[in-house]
Amino acid sequence: MTKTLDEAFERVWAIAESLHLPELVRSTTYGTPSLKVKTSFLGRLKDAETFAIYCPLEEKPLLMESVPNIYFETDHYKGWPYILMHLDAVSDAELRHRIKLAWHARAPAKVKKALEAG
Repeated sequence: MTKTLDEAFERVWAIAESLHLPELVRSTTYGTPSLKVKTSFLGRLKDAETFAIYCPLEEKPLLMESVPNIYFETDHYKGWPYILMHLDAVSDAELRHRIKLAWHARAPAKVKKALEAG
């Protein structure tokens, strides 16, 4: 059975929501479900099997080399700070870790302070 985009995103959203990060919102980007912190883009479904998430450029080669069954990129993402993940290969713990890292990298300073104060 092929999942719809919304069905595929339910797992991503449930994990993201469990982190209780301030201003984390469910959105749509380029017609697919996405995560944002306020209006800053964190990641989106590329298709029902692939999630693109913020990742510093210097980390991408290491991730793709060390865990190629999870992390990869297409020509479209070369040179951009986003990495692709195979959703069926990534564990909930790893997905949670990546969402948290993306949130901390992209959240505005005031929003980060709200987390620290909370």
